Order: sequence, then structure tokens, then C-alpha cells
Amino acid sequence: MDLLAEGETIILSKAQSHYLGRVLRRNVGDQVRLFNWSDGEWLADITHISKQEITLSVGEQTRPYKRPPDIWLLFAPIKHKRNVFIVEKATELGAELIHPVITARTTSKISMDKMKAHIIEAAEQTERVDLPQIRDPLKLEQVLEDWDESRTLIFADEAKAGEKCDGEPAAQALSKIKAPAAILIGPEGGFTEQERDLLRAKPYCVSISLGPRILRADTAVAATLALWQAVSGDW
Repeated sequence: MDLLAEGETIILSKAQSHYLGRVLRRNVGDQVRLFNWSDGEWLADITHISKQEITLSVGEQTRPYKRPPDIWLLFAPIKHKRNVFIVEKATELGAELIHPVITARTTSKISMDKMKAHIIEAAEQTERVDLPQIRDPLKLEQVLEDWDESRTLIFADEAKAGEKCDGEPAAQALSKIKAPAAILIGPEGGFTEQERDLLRAKPYCVSISLGPRILRADTAVAATLALWQAVSGDW
């Protein structure tokens, strides 16, 4: 979305125009709410509709931009429908950045264009006035090589199922980890032992257990983000 400010004119893309005009059946004179990555939420009037595009005139701001808690999600892509679930729930739960990570057992690919579309839909559904940043997939080793050590990496280790984190429940351990932080969720089949050793050797990495059962990757994403938000985020 372009710059949002009072008096600005916005021309929607063909896809956006189709959705607003043909699916939602909005007409000239109707008001809509707009948001982007940085300017918050604004009211806008539909001033022109054609077969190819819709033009809007931006009015007053309804909500200012508020940066979400600085929590990232890194995840190994899995099956398509479950990738959709992951990016939707990460958006709903306030992740500031979403980054697919390729591990030794990653067998699925992810469509970045489709991921962006699902992120936008989830933000609209939850009335979030910003969008998570997204990064192209990278191998785990490359991600760790370039890591900013000021950001704690929370490693959900399925090998620790049934254990506590240094004698503490996961919620108590996460309550001590403040932003900036990131959550790393592995693939179906989990991390290899070599990958676990690599992660555990990093001084900025904290491994946690997610309880007595081994969770599916998409469940682990929602559970870990929700738990972190509850004890350290904006809930």
C-alpha cells in the first residue's frame, strides 16, 4: 500500500480492485479502511470505479501505527495447507517477521507470493494495522551464520518432550526472554542431531520443551507464539 496521509489518492491494483468492487460489491461514495506497514489505519472514500481499477481518497486516521513486540518466527516449510495455517496464525499472534528456514529434513517448498497473500488476509481479518516482514527461505546454517546475537533464538526442541527447560516449565522460561527474540520451529520429522548440536552451541540460543507430547509443526508455532505473547508480549 502507498503512503497513507490525509488528501492522498490511492489507486488499487487490479486484484485489489476486483476484490473490493466485485467480491465486496463496494460503490463510489462508500468508505473503506486502509493500512500499510508504517502509517496505521485510515478511512478512505471510493471516488472512481472502472473495470481495471478503483481510486480512493484518503481521509482521517482512525488508528496510529503501533509497532508489535519484536518477536520473529522462523519455521521449516511443511505441507501447503499447514504452511497457510502457520503464516496466518503467526500474523494473528503478532509476529513482526516471518522467515522460512530450510533444514536437513525439509522436503516441502513454499510459495512466497501465496504466503504474502495469506498474511494480508490474516491481517485484514484480525484488524491488525501492520504487516509482518517476510524473508525468502534460507538454509539453517546460513541463518545462524548471519544471526544478530542480541536477539535470543528460542529453539523448540522436540527431543526434550516431557522435560522442563533447566528445571522450569516453558512458560516460566519464556517469561525471562524479552524482545528482541525469535522462535524457531523445525520440520516434520524434527531437527537432526547435528542441527540440534549446532543450535545448542550458540550462546544466543535457548532450547525449550513444549510439554509432554511431540507437537506437529503448525501446532508448535501457534503454541509457542501464544505462550511467548502471554508472558512477554502484548497480551
